[in-house]
Amino acid sequence: MSQIDWLSHLLQMINITGQLEVRCAYGAPWRVAWPQSAAHEIPYHVVLNGRAIIEDPELKTARELVGGDIVLLPHGSAHVLHDGSGRTPSHTYSRQSSAGWMVRENDGQGERLDMLCGRFFIGPPYDRLIRGYLPTNLVVRASDGHGEEGIGSASNHLASLVGLMRTESAGDRLGGYAILNALTSALFTLALRAASESEQPPAGLLALTGHPRLAPAISAMFADPARPWTLPDLADLCSMSRATFMRHFQDKLGRSALELLTDIRMSLAANELKKPAMTTEAVAELVGYQSVAAFRRVFTDKMGMTPGQWRRSARESQ
Repeated sequence: MSQIDWLSHLLQMINITGQLEVRCAYGAPWRVAWPQSAAHEIPYHVVLNGRAIIEDPELKTARELVGGDIVLLPHGSAHVLHDGSGRTPSHTYSRQSSAGWMVRENDGQGERLDMLCGRFFIGPPYDRLIRGYLPTNLVVRASDGHGEEGIGSASNHLASLVGLMRTESAGDRLGGYAILNALTSALFTLALRAASESEQPPAGLLALTGHPRLAPAISAMFADPARPWTLPDLADLCSMSRATFMRHFQDKLGRSALELLTDIRMSLAANELKKPAMTTEAVAELVGYQSVAAFRRVFTDKMGMTPGQWRRSARESQ
């Protein structure tokens, strides 16, 4: 299986939607603080032109972003964006575009910044899966590549996507808001693909995709999670000994292959439990459990509620 297969399987399990909220057009000095997001929200920022410093007050990290950079915050961490000058920010004005997003401008006369800000929405309990396997901050670059390899790269596709977002957000054309939100959803997938293709993929699932010897095991677990996989089975797929497979997997992901398999199974189970015709027994068997009691125990441990409680909660939210 190709590396993208596991990502397709993951996003089929997890319904992710996106929304553009703000287009920032600032002149230095400027500064914007974003609070901790709700559990089911992932903020994002796309720097169209100019530069910005993003700081994480809790981790005490700072990074410069330039035109073409896209940052996702899968853990919803509180963060600050600023121009880096340290000067008192200029007064900011906000106005609502007719299409639905906010436009923020200021009085600053310094270096200009053009940036799109929004968020992705992930319904519970899948936010736990995303936050458990993606880094705190994910930065990727949209760049126009040259030659055959550049044309097909994820960063080149991101550049085209960001170009469309820039065009749509610059005016109030018919359907612009709907188009931007659809492009935002595509942005999530392309950003993960670009990160996995980078020379140094971030920790978690994205690091595993950059480890070709482990790819067969990951693809197999996503493609057929109900199969009674054992560590020797998965190690054999990767042509490794059990000990070597466990070591490589733990080093890259920070948890075991069987932990990942369990999380995949429970996410699938959560989807199936929403269906009125599916009994708990049928769902347990579908995701690889012969014992309903064992399934209930694992589901409750992972999701923080019993299958029955989750079923009722899902129906109420629908």
